[in-house]
Amino acid sequence: MLKISDKAALMPASPIRRLVPYSDGAKKRGLTVYHLNIGQPDIDSPVEAIDAVEKSHLKYVEYPHSAGNISYREGLVKYYKNIGIDVTVNDMIVTTGGTEALQMALFVTCNPGDEVIVFEPFYTNYNAFAIELGIRFVPVTTVLDNNFALPAMSEIEKMITPSTKGILLCNPGNPTGTVYTKESLIELGKIAVKHNLYIYSDEVYREFCYTEEPHFSCMHIKGAEENVILLDSVSKRYNLCGVRIGAMVSRNKDIIAATLKKAQARLCSPAYGQIAAEGALAAPQSYFDAVREEYIKRRDLLVSELNKIPGVKCPLPMGAFYAVAELPIDDADKFAQWLLETFEYKGQTVMVTPASGFYASTHIGKSEVRIAYVLKEEKLKAAVECLREALKVYPGRTV
Repeated sequence: MLKISDKAALMPASPIRRLVPYSDGAKKRGLTVYHLNIGQPDIDSPVEAIDAVEKSHLKYVEYPHSAGNISYREGLVKYYKNIGIDVTVNDMIVTTGGTEALQMALFVTCNPGDEVIVFEPFYTNYNAFAIELGIRFVPVTTVLDNNFALPAMSEIEKMITPSTKGILLCNPGNPTGTVYTKESLIELGKIAVKHNLYIYSDEVYREFCYTEEPHFSCMHIKGAEENVILLDSVSKRYNLCGVRIGAMVSRNKDIIAATLKKAQARLCSPAYGQIAAEGALAAPQSYFDAVREEYIKRRDLLVSELNKIPGVKCPLPMGAFYAVAELPIDDADKFAQWLLETFEYKGQTVMVTPASGFYASTHIGKSEVRIAYVLKEEKLKAAVECLREALKVYPGRTV
């Protein structure tokens, strides 16, 4: 009998997308489904990005440079300089989304059997990359009651073994919306330098930071220049999810040289995607200001309304456009499926993402869901009303 590979068999289904057949089924039954499950905002991309593609008038679409179009990398140099990160065009590889940036970073730094410390809950697709590359994630748990802040550095340091190659973090966080403090990141940098570890810093939600202090990048950590690998993307920043353009940035020359070889093996990142991403660099600050203001309004509405529901607990996220809520239910996976398969309220239902898939520890997150506040306020309020009514009748309610 023909068989698939062991790695393919171990590859987890995405908790964000695996319920899509149930969502499709609900829609076929005539229900309105409020999608709070996926980070696909309903906000327009910058006109500068769309115009750049429309005005390109290419007579044929050739392979871009394996490291990315030089004009786009020059634009990125200016973008990073404006946020206090001094790099050159030779310090970056343009990737096919932020996911490929992380895949490449792990590929060029880890051998099968190596360990990477990761703060859970974390972006669920990280798990797939670990399986693909034969590495092991060592989770350090952060908790809802502490707004998912980083634990004491001593707790992190005791997880380091001879097999540890690095520390992976997302800041602002997906799925939690947590923004790590400057002080904690500096201390994390000291640990990385002390133990000769990489820091893989996923900063794709940088522009969506709602703290009084500006976002602090791991690229700002003094003394850790050789340790930090920045993972970036235009998907969320400009709402260009479908162009699939990201970047891996590092001042470590050996890392960039090794990654370029990997980039050459996959040829290049999408030509039109790079054109759109380069055009987006011209988006004015007013674009980000308006988007940030909109997300803050949505966040405040969502968290306020959720916390009015008996038994629900939802801390205020300070970044990105996600919140993790603890619900009075027995199992979030069952609840999410039940919402789509069985429940309806005024011809409507809600699609959420069970949080268990964002943990490496199998016993955590069973009653938690990730909610993406990517809908306009009116729809967001209607979605929370559906959740409120659903929790009144869900058979597995615990309160």
